[in-house]
Amino acid sequence: MASRDFETQQLLKAYRKGLISEQLFATQMAEMGNGQNGAAATDMAARPRPSYDRAAEDLGNIVALEHVNVTVPDQQPATLFYVAGLGLTRDPYLFTSTNNMWVNVGRSQFHLPTRSDPQVLRGNIGLVVPDRKALLERLTKMRKLLDGTRFDFREHDGFVETTCPWGNHIRCYEPSRRFGPTTLGIPYVEFDVPLGCADGIARFYREIMGASAALMDDRQGAYACVAAGNGQNLFFRETDRPQRPYDGHHIQIYVCDFSGPYKRLAQKGLIFEESDQHQYRFKDILDPNSGKMLFTIEHEVRSMKHPLYLRPLVNRNPGQSIFHYAPGHDSLSWGAEEMN
Repeated sequence: MASRDFETQQLLKAYRKGLISEQLFATQMAEMGNGQNGAAATDMAARPRPSYDRAAEDLGNIVALEHVNVTVPDQQPATLFYVAGLGLTRDPYLFTSTNNMWVNVGRSQFHLPTRSDPQVLRGNIGLVVPDRKALLERLTKMRKLLDGTRFDFREHDGFVETTCPWGNHIRCYEPSRRFGPTTLGIPYVEFDVPLGCADGIARFYREIMGASAALMDDRQGAYACVAAGNGQNLFFRETDRPQRPYDGHHIQIYVCDFSGPYKRLAQKGLIFEESDQHQYRFKDILDPNSGKMLFTIEHEVRSMKHPLYLRPLVNRNPGQSIFHYAPGHDSLSWGAEEMN
């Protein structure tokens, strides 16, 4: 009897998930017998199937926000902040010399090439890290080592606000339902944009890039929200603060429709670099309706055929040390089950 009950439950599960047809379900139930258990199972199958919001699974054309690139004048304080302080991982395979550093953050990266003038993103970068207490301990140790730079950190209710040695603002959050299964990664980049620009920026990403984008507002005011991957977003938040001159920092995205946005960007004269077969770049965001310039941020746009797409990234466990070493715990997973 126990075996039949198990088979009935498995059959019900397959039927409700749409793995077998109603006809096949009825046939197999009949073969198992139409006694009391069969009748009860048939009654259970007649109950309403669970409904799902299928639109919640849509990403739009941008499938991943892969990296944020800012130049740094000195690799040593960059290592102290991004690797020792934030607890991230220097990529062990690419750019391992002293003039550039790629830093892994789950499935994303910071790219930090050396240049005399540091680049500072106009806004802030969101970071999910798994242990707030350990993060604060690491950052505290950086105070003396990064003295004389712009490094700083402050605690807030929902995040830890950090400032890199040259002024980039990175907000560190613990994993939560807000970020889905991500326990280590870059869930968003938020840019400060002039008042009145958010609606046109959302329209640009929808109509030119084919992305999911909308004008939204909260207690801080209006902003454009652009889907940039699974659990990743670009935010363009309106502010009345003076805009700093653009210094060339950039972001890199992967898109599934590579040629469509290219054609629309090219028609408006916005492509400024034909990188290679798998990549092109643009930096000016215009209102598709009026043609008005709204914001400038370089986009490195790659196809899903790019050799680096879905490249596995090494992420270390920053809690490991020679004094408290746990065998088998050197690496850190970027994701977990969905948060409740």
